[in-house]
Amino acid sequence: MSQAARARVIPITPIAAEPELVSLYEKQKKIYPRSVHGWFARWRWALVWFTQILFYGLPWLAWNGRQAVLFELTSRRFYIFDLVLYPQDFIYLTGILVLSAYGLFFFTAVGGRVWCGYACPQTVYTEIFLWVEHRIEGERGARMKLDAGPWTANKVWRKSAKHAVWIAIGLWTGFSFVGYFTPIKTLWAEAFTLNFGPWEWFWVNFYGFATYGNAGFLREQVCKYMCPYARFQSAMFDRDTLIVSYDAARGDPRGTRARGADLKAANLGDCIDCGLCVHVCPVGIDIRDGLQYECIACSACIDACDSVMDKMKYPRGLIRYATENGLIQRLTRSQMFKRVMRPRVLIYGAVLLAIAAAFVTSLAKRHTFKVDVVRDRMTLARVVDDGQIENLYRLQLMNATEQKQRYHVDLEGISGAVLVNASDVDVEPAQARWVTVAVRVSPQAARSLGAGAHPIRFEVVALGVASARVSERSTFVVPR
Repeated sequence: MSQAARARVIPITPIAAEPELVSLYEKQKKIYPRSVHGWFARWRWALVWFTQILFYGLPWLAWNGRQAVLFELTSRRFYIFDLVLYPQDFIYLTGILVLSAYGLFFFTAVGGRVWCGYACPQTVYTEIFLWVEHRIEGERGARMKLDAGPWTANKVWRKSAKHAVWIAIGLWTGFSFVGYFTPIKTLWAEAFTLNFGPWEWFWVNFYGFATYGNAGFLREQVCKYMCPYARFQSAMFDRDTLIVSYDAARGDPRGTRARGADLKAANLGDCIDCGLCVHVCPVGIDIRDGLQYECIACSACIDACDSVMDKMKYPRGLIRYATENGLIQRLTRSQMFKRVMRPRVLIYGAVLLAIAAAFVTSLAKRHTFKVDVVRDRMTLARVVDDGQIENLYRLQLMNATEQKQRYHVDLEGISGAVLVNASDVDVEPAQARWVTVAVRVSPQAARSLGAGAHPIRFEVVALGVASARVSERSTFVVPR
């Protein structure tokens, strides 16, 4: 080739291969929990029945001619059986929250995430939705095969039926939830005429589809990533907390074997590596890898493993409730339970009992009525025709019983002060009434008091009810 021809040759640059895309997020694998039967499963279903009968049934329970549990936001009345509470009683909500917090600390220190595994609403509704899925789509293998297969008439029918039942359960849950704030019989009648108010429509659908989404789709994702309890539970665990544990000293080395095989000769532990403990786990973990924050202590793996141990004629308890110290030190069950009652548990228990006692005592001794005193802001003080100093007040009398009550108002704190136009006041059951009263002081008494604000007390007595007396403080202003 001549020099000119070589000069005309254009070099070919090799095309670089496209860089491989690397995802920073692992693709979420769907978990197909296998159904399980056993002692712990029965306990779980007992709590499902108990909590749902309570939740769905309470709004329909009649009490004193009304709904037993009703939180009427429009009238600001909260009925809980014989209790009639007002917004001023929200201190009891604080007490319930404190009790719940210490109860959580106590039970977590003793038995780990037992609340999550048995009574948490997410667990309860996931259990119900999984039961529906098992009934319509079949057991674990059948569900996996159905999802992997093409869309056929059978698949469309089963999927449609499952989601229809899920949506019905979710909407009924939302309806029952709203029934605690709007009388449920009224809500039921409005449902047939589609005459719901806008907020009832919103909350029935919002709560219903939240249940549908959380229990039908998110499931273990709520427990793993959305629930804060999974993150801070380690602060309440220690080596003497009862947790769902795999006994590695007894189970390893793992391996398959024939029933009745000599384990020593085969150099095997009791675990036959069947994987059932993983297949039944609703969060998809392997308990044999040790304690993991995803574990909700539902004990499904214990029931599955015990059934395998029974078939192999091995002792139960390869997976069981145990403490870390108990497994390491090979403690007996009684020794582990003795160590469970350690100082932090006793302190949690003592505080919990003290708060519960104070809460119950406060409820038992609460007054059957409440009084609010509001000064007239337009006129702090004025001089009337006869030279007397007059202050105006508005008293709100709140009847916290379901019987009509009569109240008598007295005044204390200033000698010679007189209540004007204050007669006995009748208040209807579970109602509140505003009453305007005037307090007058003679010119001589006003001069002896001096200018400024002086403390007084309104004493309100429920007539005919022993020891029913409420004292509310206010001030009487003498102008300069």
